[in-house]
Amino acid sequence: MSRIGKQPVVIPAGVTVTVNKDNTITVKGPKGELKEAIDRDITVEVKDNQVNFTRPTDQIRHRALHGLYRALVANLVKGVTDGYVRKLELVGVGFKATNQGNMLDLALGYSHNILVEIPNELKVATAQEKGQNPIITLEGIDKQLIGQVAAKLRSLRKPEPYKGKGVRYVGEVVRKKAGKAAGK
Repeated sequence: MSRIGKQPVVIPAGVTVTVNKDNTITVKGPKGELKEAIDRDITVEVKDNQVNFTRPTDQIRHRALHGLYRALVANLVKGVTDGYVRKLELVGVGFKATNQGNMLDLALGYSHNILVEIPNELKVATAQEKGQNPIITLEGIDKQLIGQVAAKLRSLRKPEPYKGKGVRYVGEVVRKKAGKAAGK
């Protein structure tokens, strides 16, 4: 058995999980509603405030999907109860971030500013304190969407290995390389 797949997903108070006939799971909670399509081979059962997943055989594909869908539904449940937050840090002289609504304006050392439209499902906030690097905060209930948008923002200027300048996740450690050896 998949160690992850055999663990039930506990449904907290205030959250409802329904399985539709077309094998989609709908999770409703205090923060919103999310849906996930489940493969037809995986059986989903909701009872006693728990969601259980079973697979028909021990094929590699079924074992992989068993753990995958359990993890995805657990992320949905956590998203509608607590939500997710992802923070990015802009490291570099003159790097700035401002937002107006869901439009993010980034100055990342290029000859022009970069405008990025953040999906309406997410909330974006920017903070700039004196002596600190600018911080971009993404909040929402969909873990996949937050991760995708954060990765897109990071890809606009990845941290380079010599000075560490670029867009990085808060807490991310960038391995630095030694520069050129000084001439004799």
